[in-house]
Amino acid sequence: MAQEITTVKTPSSDIEIENGDAFFYSKEESMSTELPRLPLRKRLQHTFMTRDGWFGNYDYVALCMPRIPFYKKKVGNPIFYGPFDDIPVLVALLMGAQHFLAVIGGIITPTIILSGAGPNNLNLDEATRQYMVSASLIVSGISSIFQIVRFKIPKTNYYFGIGLLQIAGVAFANMPAAQAVVGNMYKNGHCPTELLPDGTTSYLPCPDAYGAILGTQMVCALLNIAISFLPHRVLRKLFPKIVTGTVLVVIGASLISNAMKNWAGGSGSCMDRPTVGDFVLCPDIHAPNPHAWGSPMNFGIGAAVFGSIILIEILGSVFLKNISVIIGLVVGVIITVSLGMFDSSGIATAPAITFIWVKTFKYSIYPPAILPFLFTCLDMMIECLGDLTAASDVSGLPVEGKTFEERSQGGLLCDGVSIIFAGLCSTMGVITYSNNNGVIAVTRCASRTAGLICAGLLILCGIFSKISAAFLAIPNPVIGGMTLFIFASVGTSGIRILGYLDWDRRDRVIVASALAVGLGVSLVPDWFSHVLPVTTNEATQGFYDSINTIVETGYIMAGLFAIILNWILPTNLPENILGDSGSISGHSRLYSDQADKKSVICQIEDASEPKQV
Repeated sequence: MAQEITTVKTPSSDIEIENGDAFFYSKEESMSTELPRLPLRKRLQHTFMTRDGWFGNYDYVALCMPRIPFYKKKVGNPIFYGPFDDIPVLVALLMGAQHFLAVIGGIITPTIILSGAGPNNLNLDEATRQYMVSASLIVSGISSIFQIVRFKIPKTNYYFGIGLLQIAGVAFANMPAAQAVVGNMYKNGHCPTELLPDGTTSYLPCPDAYGAILGTQMVCALLNIAISFLPHRVLRKLFPKIVTGTVLVVIGASLISNAMKNWAGGSGSCMDRPTVGDFVLCPDIHAPNPHAWGSPMNFGIGAAVFGSIILIEILGSVFLKNISVIIGLVVGVIITVSLGMFDSSGIATAPAITFIWVKTFKYSIYPPAILPFLFTCLDMMIECLGDLTAASDVSGLPVEGKTFEERSQGGLLCDGVSIIFAGLCSTMGVITYSNNNGVIAVTRCASRTAGLICAGLLILCGIFSKISAAFLAIPNPVIGGMTLFIFASVGTSGIRILGYLDWDRRDRVIVASALAVGLGVSLVPDWFSHVLPVTTNEATQGFYDSINTIVETGYIMAGLFAIILNWILPTNLPENILGDSGSISGHSRLYSDQADKKSVICQIEDASEPKQV
């Protein structure tokens, strides 16, 4: 009897129906894997009804074996699962949970810090902060699904999404610009303040500033959407390594100051160490078992968290290393609970369930924030391209060519839409994260199924708002010890990018000039505050505020200097790395040094051998 085969083609997949059985293959799957040709019904049956479908051949020992000093026995590498492979159920659950634990600390951090106390933060009430954290988790999960699934836009040659295991989260790049805008709004009176009897300034809640941040960022995200349709060769010229690396270094440096302030007790009014009033202790005298800013107790708690992260990196298994930040957070929570510093009252009063749009903010466009957030959106594009390159590499896919360029276009477009979607859902810009690329590299699991499970866990944690309340109850020194490691990793990414330069004189001048201004502004943010005059003309003052916001944001100044100098400085003549003239540096020096060492070894070996006459 002849087989009856019907093929239904879609933009991204083929579905064959053979004798009543449905066979599903994505075009990418058929190119990147060697899975047996099984009907869809039998594949599901194999997954959920057999031991192999539940557990597979994955090396769980390699995942969980800690590093024991002086123990020399090596553990084999686990089997590699590609982006489109069927994976055992247990592996999918473990990998999804691992990605979730690897990214959740970073996702909640920007919202927790910006919504908290301080002259550059929003100083919001606990209920609003809980909602903001929940919204950030829900939106991150939804945006992750968009990136992972990927589809072709009908009747076009363009895509939406990356189509790989990429988790989206609230970008750290939001923080410097958002804090600069909030600080400027407190200075010019857009946000209310109160002078306390002890002479300290109390910064009152300013939800309208958050509405201005969201509204302005959504408008600026249109730039991301427009650039996503540009040819890939244009993108490479727009974002050279010398600019992207420098900007990331300054962003990391500016964020580290926030982490150190929290480590010591917080960035609120208690940081001024007043001798009387509510802020003699941190976060205030009404908190359970508070301590003065910079006290030995706060220092010890932050050091315990940071030290736990480092210890896990030294001794932990693959699984623990990937969640070292959360392990450090758990250690800090245990310590503060035992010391009576953990305030659980917010958890008890928080609603059991929440969702997006439970609370809303007054949207507006704040003109002084437009240029800072344009730079923020450009930086988000840079991060997206870097994350996509790393994700393709660890997933065993090419990092150049037509397919990669299509992924780049789809990823940038999805990021731009996600920023607007995030703003409409009351959270800051959401983009792809780099954290999970390291997880893929060491676990050898790039399956999109694990990414979808991670996204689902993010949404569930956002819906159950008591989880968000628990994160907000964590004392500041614990947050500081955790975020110090996270923020330093951002700067390290920039250093890694700069390491690919040849480091000729032109490169050194550009990087040194950009870092000089960028890091200088980050260290002394008020250096420009008294340069421009104060005027009663609102239009003129608004223009001055725009200039102040730009000049007092370190990574914007670093980016401007790097871009301008990269345009105007003449390009040096190519140097002969094996010749006598000119100096060599960067990766060229590395390769040259290796060649020189081999040459010297060969000369020694030749000299030690008897010559043939």
